[in-house]
Amino acid sequence: MAGLSILPGVAEGPVLASDEPLSFWGGVDPATGTVIDMHHPLHGRAVTGAVLMMPSTRGSCTGSGVLLDLVLSGRGPAALVFSQPEDVVTLGALIAAEMFGHSLPVLRLPPADFAALAGRDLARIGPDGIVAGDLAIPVRPPATALLDLTPDDRAMLEGADGTATALAMRIVCAMAAQQGAERLVDVTQAHIDGCIYASPANLTFAERMASLGARVRVPTTMNAISVDHANWRAQGVPPDFGRPAQRLADAYVAMGCRPTFTCSPYLLDSAPAAGEAVAWAESNAVIYANSVLGARTAKHPDFLDLCIAMTGRAPLAGVYLDRHRRARRIIDLAPPAGADDAFWPLLGWLAGRLSPDRIPLLRGLAAARPGIEALKALCAAFGTTSAAPMLHVEGVTPESGHVAPDADHCRITLDDMRDGWRLLNDGPSRIDLVALGSPHASLGECRALALGLGGRQVAVPTILTAGRDTIAQARAEGTLAALEQSGVQVLPDLCWCSISRPVFPDRTRTLMTNSGKYAHYGPGLSGCAVRFGSLDGCIQAALTGRASDALPDWLA
Repeated sequence: MAGLSILPGVAEGPVLASDEPLSFWGGVDPATGTVIDMHHPLHGRAVTGAVLMMPSTRGSCTGSGVLLDLVLSGRGPAALVFSQPEDVVTLGALIAAEMFGHSLPVLRLPPADFAALAGRDLARIGPDGIVAGDLAIPVRPPATALLDLTPDDRAMLEGADGTATALAMRIVCAMAAQQGAERLVDVTQAHIDGCIYASPANLTFAERMASLGARVRVPTTMNAISVDHANWRAQGVPPDFGRPAQRLADAYVAMGCRPTFTCSPYLLDSAPAAGEAVAWAESNAVIYANSVLGARTAKHPDFLDLCIAMTGRAPLAGVYLDRHRRARRIIDLAPPAGADDAFWPLLGWLAGRLSPDRIPLLRGLAAARPGIEALKALCAAFGTTSAAPMLHVEGVTPESGHVAPDADHCRITLDDMRDGWRLLNDGPSRIDLVALGSPHASLGECRALALGLGGRQVAVPTILTAGRDTIAQARAEGTLAALEQSGVQVLPDLCWCSISRPVFPDRTRTLMTNSGKYAHYGPGLSGCAVRFGSLDGCIQAALTGRASDALPDWLA
């Protein structure tokens, strides 16, 4: 079998291989090219100049922006080699070539060839194949699938709606070809993730598109951004970060996007209905939309989200199609007696590790009757450790009966939960910061925090991030005032995966969170030790400045 050239190019470099996927956002520092995900086998290694090999990527859709910035700054890998389909950093490489003239080869190899190349020290990639010592792997040229385009598609492609729309349609068609799509599908709405200032490349792309006259043609919401749009100056954010972060958000608003600035768009009134085809980016939002709402969206990378919003068309591939929405792994478990709200993010994180490359069905949870907040935490944590765009929960999510006939089986045991808890709790017991709202808090979570504090004053900085709509609702009913009277800082617009110093308190050495997502990304993004626990555990840490070193009762 030959490999497949996804994006052509010539490269040479040392082989840097892992059998575990990596999220470039939160996993690779764009300023150095170093892997900062402390849970990943390549932690501390530099991707710069390497023939970087992994099965696929996982985690955040913002990885495309990180990859683009690495390429434009000269800190990128020499080539990317995968063994499974991959969209996020492939899109970043496509943008680098299409808009900036920087070629980065992207290839996909059969498992045997992938394993053989991973064991070599140096590889050369040419037009016809890969050579590594005495190993030669032939490579087929990039896919040239003939898309069945509508007259409107062709008109956009040929420039009838302007230069920017033509460019967007070229990018959509190129991604459709590499995904094996035969045609495009209409989408009713989009959600933009590329508005996070992950790197200067995000701003370069957005302002380039805006200067070409880009406009979205479907209702489009926006993810959390990297600053509190109205207050960053008063918060002491340096202008050399605050200004470009604000400019990035403003560029998307100028292109017609709605300034929702939330990573929980499923909490908005505009959330899609079951069966509705949409184009969302942001990993937790994608997983929640597919899994809980029953809507249909691929995990669209940054940049592709805008291109789809501008054309109203997405590649008809992946989980837009019924056959790709079936569970291919069944994970059995029994919730421990007395499990609190920390169970759901812990479960999501563990389920993602057990199902990194396929949609799972979680069995044994129906009696627990998880609500919005539990499912939100489950989906967000799952997205940090799995590349899958959805999951099923038997008896809970709307498509949980869709199981592939050849699905395999595994189990999460109580010992697995204990081990996972310890991995997410390797920080000291003294807490300097309590970080809540990753993803953005719901109104129910705001109420629960206010109720748990009961008017008591926090002893350490306690920050809750939430969307503008949720904060407005909390203000109207008095919940926001109660939180602020207890000393909680409630921040709009940004979230924990985009917060920066000094909004993130400078003196923090150890933080505590109830988010499985931030417990995973936090050490790499903040440079701090992290403790993980329930909302009640976070409240106790906020009041006392200390976290318990004991396992919770339901795990003990």
